[in-house]
Amino acid sequence: MATAARRNASAMKMVGALLALYRQNAGLTQKALGERFVVGEQQIASIEQGRRPLKSDLAEQLDELLDTKGALSTALSRMPEIDLIPLWAEEYLDCEREAITISWYESLLVPGLLQTEAHARAVYRSRIPVYSEDEIEAFVAARIARREILQRKVPPTTSFVIWEAALRDRLGGRDVYREQLQHLRKYAELPGISLQIMPLGRTSHAGLEGPFILLETPEHQRLAYSETQRGSILVASPDEVGILAQKYAMLRTQALNTEDTRDLLDHLLGEA
Repeated sequence: MATAARRNASAMKMVGALLALYRQNAGLTQKALGERFVVGEQQIASIEQGRRPLKSDLAEQLDELLDTKGALSTALSRMPEIDLIPLWAEEYLDCEREAITISWYESLLVPGLLQTEAHARAVYRSRIPVYSEDEIEAFVAARIARREILQRKVPPTTSFVIWEAALRDRLGGRDVYREQLQHLRKYAELPGISLQIMPLGRTSHAGLEGPFILLETPEHQRLAYSETQRGSILVASPDEVGILAQKYAMLRTQALNTEDTRDLLDHLLGEA
């Protein structure tokens, strides 16, 4: 299942290992190399570990600096061609992999980082125009792989606020729905993760303009991300990010606290 996705991940690790070898042969640390290209030590480390793709323009610059005779660019050109992620989402996913804090408000779906495999499959099967089964399996594998950041030894500090309406749809049927609720209930107990539900029936709601995500990078840059039917936008403007941060702070006061959220999940499980 999702053989192409696994092949792509293996190729990323291979390219990363090549970069590490050439960097070490040149007598450079990850920090020193990152400073040469103003990308930072963390980004170089992530590329070498196969967690972040090496972009073609950076590969060409690295080939020149490390005198690799074009080895990195050639290796990159031989990677499996699989368009798992739209170009407009790649920049966000690069930031998500490295984020030290994530704050996510979702009104339509269970947040991607919290979806079970079966639920993610049901989400992709609901898409119009429809995906092929091979495409669905590749997308599901990529989405589930993203959850790795929550399992790290030092995971990002993460907060989720989910509108209850997103937890009432039974995508995939009763068994998939119940498994998803159980999965959320488990994550609601994990340290470093705050899960809150915005209940139906509130007389005020700070998130009516749609879902969004706030990120903080290792360099302490604050970013925001939102998606629409036609694409997405990654926001770096401090003023615009600040407005969304204010909305998120208000959402957290309007939502159930974490203890009451666990009680509501227990209630929903009892009804499932």
